[in-house]
Amino acid sequence: MHFLSILFPLSYISFALASITVYSQQPLGATASASASAANYTGAAAYDPLLLQAPAVPNPAPNTNFALQVQSSSSNVQGLSIPQSGSFMGFSIEMSVATQVSDSFLQVPFLNLMAALKDRAGRTHVRVGGNTQDYAYIVDSIPNGLVIQKDKALSTNPTDTPTLMWTPELIYMLANVTALTNTKWYLGIPFNDSSNWRLQIAEIGDSVLGDNLLGLQAANEPDLYADHGHRPATYSPYDYYGEFGNLVQALANDNSVSNKNNLIAPNLASGDWTPEMVWDTGFINTYTSNLGALAVEHYPTDNCFAVYGSGTPRDPQTEFPNYLNHTSGYSIVQPYINSSQVALAAGKPFLMMETNTASCGGFPGISDSFGASLWALDYGLTMAYYNFSGALLHVGGQNVYYNPFTPPPTNESTFHQWTVGSTFYSALVIAEVFGSSNNSRIVDMGANDNNIYTPSYAIYENDAPSKVALFNYITDPSGATAYTANIQIAGGQVPSSVKVKYLLAASVSDKANITWAGQTFGDVLSSDGRLQGTEDVQTVNCDQTNNQCSIRVPAPGFALVFLSDSAYSDSAPSATQTFSTTAVTKTMNTATIAASVLATSNGHSGANRALGSTSKGSSGAVVGVRVPGAVALLAMVLGSLVVGRALVR
Repeated sequence: MHFLSILFPLSYISFALASITVYSQQPLGATASASASAANYTGAAAYDPLLLQAPAVPNPAPNTNFALQVQSSSSNVQGLSIPQSGSFMGFSIEMSVATQVSDSFLQVPFLNLMAALKDRAGRTHVRVGGNTQDYAYIVDSIPNGLVIQKDKALSTNPTDTPTLMWTPELIYMLANVTALTNTKWYLGIPFNDSSNWRLQIAEIGDSVLGDNLLGLQAANEPDLYADHGHRPATYSPYDYYGEFGNLVQALANDNSVSNKNNLIAPNLASGDWTPEMVWDTGFINTYTSNLGALAVEHYPTDNCFAVYGSGTPRDPQTEFPNYLNHTSGYSIVQPYINSSQVALAAGKPFLMMETNTASCGGFPGISDSFGASLWALDYGLTMAYYNFSGALLHVGGQNVYYNPFTPPPTNESTFHQWTVGSTFYSALVIAEVFGSSNNSRIVDMGANDNNIYTPSYAIYENDAPSKVALFNYITDPSGATAYTANIQIAGGQVPSSVKVKYLLAASVSDKANITWAGQTFGDVLSSDGRLQGTEDVQTVNCDQTNNQCSIRVPAPGFALVFLSDSAYSDSAPSATQTFSTTAVTKTMNTATIAASVLATSNGHSGANRALGSTSKGSSGAVVGVRVPGAVALLAMVLGSLVVGRALVR
């Protein structure tokens, strides 16, 4: 059936965490976590049942009834963000991720998940790249029909990252996904040899993906190249400046690349360099016509000691409260506020190309909890407020905790389905916060005397307030810490009623029963990528005499208040397109899909393959990906999604 080879980040320092590729790891079952669940649970991290204790109600508790004044015109709002898109939060996967499914059917939960985002935001963004992009090179074909092959014998660096060979079929696979879900892509140009540029990924990406290629990363974490042995110890921002210039010249001389102005740089991982050190070289002014966006990568902390026994030990229960307040996201964003303004002045988008709860796979009980849903949602809105233009949540294998989605283990794929993680709800809600207008601007309201447990945001479209986003990080089964926000329109009038959608769970520690507007993707190993249940959109009558709409926010919970029917219709999917599969070899958890979509078949024998990864906390490298009949396969993050090349070629 299907399995996966996955990559996820390794951090070298706390609060400035980099993703690198590491091979030759022990199988997952032999790698115990240092978390509290290790003694009782030895299975895959993605299904770890550990539940942490929700933090106690703060003392003193926040005010539970407060006014929230929303300006009637955005012209009266100070600090309003740039226009944002509902596709603001997407996903990051490594280039070397690859897998296959049986030759008789197509697994498409990933298509359903991407369709859910597309139907709210119009599109979604996915990065395929990372450390493996720097050493990747193209070949016309690989023996035995492989589309990707890794050779550890060619590794020449301390992380033991093997060289990646790939064929053009990979890019056709991306185009197939786009044809079904309007997914847009970030790719990366190899940067290991600046005297012999390999530009084929730019050439093929440009010709096959066209406008669906959002940009090309020019280097991945160059601030760590010296530490990784990829450059001399003296490698500096000025050296990167020079190598980037060499790449620009190489592209200028390449007639096979039509779009030469979509490079993304510098993609720092907060190692020894700051973004300002790169800007100070004159980088932006010199290369402004070649830059499509400026970008960084960052994780708030790490859980590497649990995996490797080195670094700083971190107890998930102790770390949990750090994620459950408004200051968490701000502490990540704060070092980049100046750079976001630099990018804005230069007319360039500023991107967070890779992030998640913690490197080395995240924390059990935190990264897969409802608390992480609130955290990633608040963090994402904070980035949007400070003029980032997008953020990509990193996705790993079954041996990490922070996945937005995970397919079942190979030997359970006939009777188990996918697991949709808590942070996918964050991406889904952000898609509705900003909607499909591409004209949503956001401001942090500093609500409730800037209380860190009850942050709120106002969203404006076409100069008028359209939505209000309300958080409550506190878990309080008594209900006493649920609060009421009394929304008032300064200089205007509240509507007669508003629609409200809630993101809810009983506790911040919960992993199951997370709902968005009453719907859920289900529990562990139970999702086909479609929302389950009946949508529950509540209508709240407003007091127009006192110019006030009173919105209750449970503890814990999140409320999205739609201030007009147009704001609601802009974000709400009217007819969600879903994809499902039927297979004669599978008798449980099946549905149907048109035969015309199943134009080709894909198979995976599973023979002679070890579980694969390229980052700390993961298993040994996969030997290759077999593609029967020369049909292209793509490992979309967690494998299992494949669509035939014949659809678009």
